Amino acid sequence: MSARDLLRSALRGVSANKLRSSLTVLGILIGVGAVILLVAFGNGSAKQIADRIEALGTNTLTISANRGGGAGRVPGQAGGAASQQYDLTVADAHALTDRNLAPDVATASPVLSRAATLTAGGTSHDVPQVIGTEPAYLKATNTTVARGEAFGDADINTANRVLLLGQTAATELFGTADPVGQRVDVGGVGFTVVGVLAAKDAAGFNDPNDVAVAPLPAVQAGLAGYGGLSSIVVQATGPDAVDPALTEVTSILNSRHRVTDAAASPYRVQNQAQLLATRSETAQTFTVLLGTVAAISLLVGGIGITNIMLVTVTERTREIGIRKALGAPRRSILGQFLAEATLLSLLGGGLGVVVALVASGFTLMGVKPVVVPGSVLLALGVSVAIGLFFGSFPAHRAASLRPIEALRYE
Repeated sequence: MSARDLLRSALRGVSANKLRSSLTVLGILIGVGAVILLVAFGNGSAKQIADRIEALGTNTLTISANRGGGAGRVPGQAGGAASQQYDLTVADAHALTDRNLAPDVATASPVLSRAATLTAGGTSHDVPQVIGTEPAYLKATNTTVARGEAFGDADINTANRVLLLGQTAATELFGTADPVGQRVDVGGVGFTVVGVLAAKDAAGFNDPNDVAVAPLPAVQAGLAGYGGLSSIVVQATGPDAVDPALTEVTSILNSRHRVTDAAASPYRVQNQAQLLATRSETAQTFTVLLGTVAAISLLVGGIGITNIMLVTVTERTREIGIRKALGAPRRSILGQFLAEATLLSLLGGGLGVVVALVASGFTLMGVKPVVVPGSVLLALGVSVAIGLFFGSFPAHRAASLRPIEALRYE
């Protein structure tokens, strides 16, 4: 039997029971579509995380305190002094800009972050981050002002209550109106909006535009008090100066906090480049996990092919007997049923690819899926392999029927 004859026979067999064939194709479609789409979702998440971290700059370091424990405590030290072992202070940030001790540090920005409710007129909006900091923070984190102007050193010196709003916060409070110059109550404390930040790409479930930035002294006086900082953002003089800057920062902080054991340090320093590598590895693991879960549905679809082909062989037993009695060779019978199984898997795989490509054009939970051509080819290849593998048992069973027994079958 030629390839054309096999194809015609497979088409006739598939179309003989349209509902049953459609359900089998649907199982493969769901499996292939799920594999492609979930892998694309994982790749999209990884890309957004990488873009977000790279937007902060690969020449920055983030220092945060390790809360609790007895790390760095000096025996016999007074309670007030000991508390410094657990908190980063503005003085720590300013000490890191000493040109003699830290020549590779360009800026060090103290950061104090709190959640707060913003109110403008009769509209309220909960912002997850009201950041109190200094002007250098904006440059270090690649944060730009789209409208209005940023606050300056004069606002820091006078604890001026001025505010920069992210795009989401500005829209929630003022809609399409210009917020610059308007008054906003932050946790009951009045601030004046002086600028609106440029939009940043979202990464996952966190909205980087739902934020407000204000001078650190104003946030301390009105909202958060004068306790420890949330973090210190250090900008090195260049990408090649990150490692020397890390050494200098560690040396200064160890000296200020009297740290003698690096394993018991009361603070931790994160290198953005290292963080990017770690997040990328995590995202890759997440993508593999999603693909594995989706592949299970593809396996279930393959089992469905086995089931449908076994039923088909049973229904066509007399036909098989007649063909064998007329001299049809074993390979002809085998090829006929393998072709039907492969055709079902190909139809399901092709439709699954189409559905996945269409669905990938939409944003899912804030993530834009990124389809990798390799995943499409792999899913199609696996669907064909599934058709051959799961169709082989029913095909061999059909080819092994003895003509006399097949003709007697009722």
